[in-house]
Amino acid sequence: MPYDPLATAPPGVQERASRIGLVCLDVDGTLTDGRLYFDAAGKELKSFSVLDGQGLAQLLRFGIKVAMITARSSLVAQVRGADLGVDTHIGVRDKLACMDALITRHGLSRERTCFVGDDLPDLDCLRVAGLSVAPATAHPWISEVVHWRTRARAGEGAVREVCDVLLAAQGHLPAILAGHGSRDGRRA
Repeated sequence: MPYDPLATAPPGVQERASRIGLVCLDVDGTLTDGRLYFDAAGKELKSFSVLDGQGLAQLLRFGIKVAMITARSSLVAQVRGADLGVDTHIGVRDKLACMDALITRHGLSRERTCFVGDDLPDLDCLRVAGLSVAPATAHPWISEVVHWRTRARAGEGAVREVCDVLLAAQGHLPAILAGHGSRDGRRA
């Protein structure tokens, strides 16, 4: 049986996903597994999934805007965002204000915005986004307010699952499968 990304999403998500033009992502606990690693010199290390990166590259390929919004001041997140070519906001204390500024900049609306997050700093954005998603490993309080909780764990393809649903709902899968991946040279 062929892979159907929409089969993993609950009822109502496909319709919401079909109109998304901006995806905003928390970093720790969403794009990473949420663990913080530090070397002996105090340098922060994080692990990111290339599956998530490829999904984000496909969103960009089809004109869906992507932004990372994190409360932590993290050089690692800044580097990963630049590597992917996504708009990256680090050290953000008011994620909702940041998301709203991005919505305005891109001429969109909250209804056309997807937010993916895992814990209390993401709650305001998750409550108002047109599509709100939490990774399988999100805190239970967050899971209670989102439209959908992924099957995949944070840092292990949860964001890719979201990307696949958005791309499928917007009819881009045939072009992706025919094109064998990203054509704009972005690395995953």
